[in-house]
Amino acid sequence: MSVEAGDKAPDFTLATDGGGTVSLKKLKGRKVIVYFYPKDDTPGCTTEACGFRDAMAAFRRAGAGVVGISRDSVARHDSFKAKYDLPFTLAADGDGAVCEAYGVWVEKSNYGRKYMGIERSTFLIDENGTIARVWRKVRVKGHVEDVLQAARDG
Repeated sequence: MSVEAGDKAPDFTLATDGGGTVSLKKLKGRKVIVYFYPKDDTPGCTTEACGFRDAMAAFRRAGAGVVGISRDSVARHDSFKAKYDLPFTLAADGDGAVCEAYGVWVEKSNYGRKYMGIERSTFLIDENGTIARVWRKVRVKGHVEDVLQAARDG
């Protein structure tokens, strides 16, 4: 399954860092950046998270919140968030259902070895819960700036 711009964003409720939960339905009425990343505290994922961290004031001015989702545990999210002082929600998709709903759980290949994993992807969801923009197979460099510009434009 895959979702595209113009589709209604699949709703989710997930456990988050700090022992809370996040529900897309409860964020309706504001823009939300939902980004999926492979693993806490790895080089690309850390660079991406710190990019969102460093741009948070600009995202707030654009009226957008940020939620990062991976299959890591809440405990790993707590550690990752504390280590890099991340000011946004990290949600734990332990069973992968949300990754499946957004079409980011895919077969990957590394040095000829095939395995299932999260394809680094970002979704800009508008105030009505509709997917406004989709970025798949994200390259970290310059990505946060592209997402911020789309949040400002949308």
